[in-house]
Amino acid sequence: MTTTQQSGSKRIVVVGSGIAGLAAAHRLQERRERDGLPCEVRVLEAAARPGGAISTTHRDGFILESGPDTIFTDKPWGLDLIRRLGLGDQIIGTSEAHRRTFVARGGVLYPLPEGFALIGPTRIWPFVRSGLLSWSGKARAGLDLVLPRGRAADDESLASFVRRRFGREFLDRLAQPMIGGIYGADPERLSLRATFPQFLKLEATHRSVILGLRRARPAGRGTGHTSSGPRYGLFVTLDNGLQAFVDALADRLPSGTLQLGASVVGIAHTEQGWTIRLAGGTSLQADSLILAIPAFQIAGLTRDLDRDLARQLEAVPYASSVTINLAYRREAIQHPLDGFGFVVPACEGRTIIACSFSSVKFAHRAPAGHVLLRAFAGGALQPEPCTWDDERLLSAVRRDLEELLAITAPPLWSQLVRHARVMPQYQVGHLTWLTTLEETLQRWPTLKLAGNAYRGVGVPDVIHSGEMAADSLMAALASAPTEPAPACAKGDSHL
Repeated sequence: MTTTQQSGSKRIVVVGSGIAGLAAAHRLQERRERDGLPCEVRVLEAAARPGGAISTTHRDGFILESGPDTIFTDKPWGLDLIRRLGLGDQIIGTSEAHRRTFVARGGVLYPLPEGFALIGPTRIWPFVRSGLLSWSGKARAGLDLVLPRGRAADDESLASFVRRRFGREFLDRLAQPMIGGIYGADPERLSLRATFPQFLKLEATHRSVILGLRRARPAGRGTGHTSSGPRYGLFVTLDNGLQAFVDALADRLPSGTLQLGASVVGIAHTEQGWTIRLAGGTSLQADSLILAIPAFQIAGLTRDLDRDLARQLEAVPYASSVTINLAYRREAIQHPLDGFGFVVPACEGRTIIACSFSSVKFAHRAPAGHVLLRAFAGGALQPEPCTWDDERLLSAVRRDLEELLAITAPPLWSQLVRHARVMPQYQVGHLTWLTTLEETLQRWPTLKLAGNAYRGVGVPDVIHSGEMAADSLMAALASAPTEPAPACAKGDSHL
């Protein structure tokens, strides 16, 4: 059975209703209303709910996030979309107090030195007094102040860059958990140019990364004398959880646009357009297509269509993770919880890689007299816990938390959510790979890709990928509604 479309209109099918797919569909709807291009949008989602990794649960007065819990405001696309949806009055920032991060070492949580900015100190004496590094490790890190610039390279791993600027101990104890942890990545493979190119620019411009960070920091002491780690003032969420963001996007789509439980098993292209085959034997016809699903799933769908494209997408490695929310009474935790959470270097050999003090970080995440912790396991360096059964994994997580936070009683309850192959790995050479992928996609002007595998893994980046795919597709439909068509002009982006 094949479904048809209204005569004269262009049908655009979005595969995937994670935040990238929903953002793409919403932008198509906005453009349709603004530009008057007759088109019909359909969103196909294999799961029973939209939103992908974003999911909020409410239980006993707690607000639990099993996926992303914040939106970075330094990149505008997330906040812009939230405000266009009319949710601006629901935006809340992080708590003003305790804006700092701890790092585990030998069973003790040490605060990051005041003014530490992800990869280097902006204040010397707090760094010197810190117990996170040995004296020899601090001395080696200080050599960044006098070392010459490195040789220019097309790309470099995080590990290579940090070792030559700050030394091995600095890499293992600070850079790996702070930066590698964001991507769930192996620092030996993580492309610095694709993830944090600003550090390469600091070296090129100022020679010393530390000097560059000090010169670039804002005047004054920022958000407080205990501020350290990520720029927490730039993180926001919604007062009732990010699920409200997903729900608003889905609700803005016209009735019948979103089809849940619709698993796409194949795509094909003819002169008439695209055929999308669904599990169960039905199919859809479309003039254009946005694939907002993981790269390895796209590879499976495009293997018969374009082997080069499928091979390039198969090359993206992914890591898995587990999120564990745990509810406690406040008196059960002896640690003062005077921070937003902690990270755990891989060299510590623990099960958890990080823990967020959710009820400290954001207001109203736990009832009065209670604490909500959000722990994480997995990633590229420590994949084994993702293979354990729930009981073994939860037991190991609780043991780590009890030792590091001096917890004296079991949690009231816990929630464990697995995310299989959720984190794409931006390995050395990622930007070259991306250029090659875009060149291959020029063969298919009405096929666009969106998601976290290309130009950023944060919520704003993924939203931007969906909106850019929609804008590019509308431009392609307006200028070349049928295929085959001329290749896109040099510089056009399909991602």
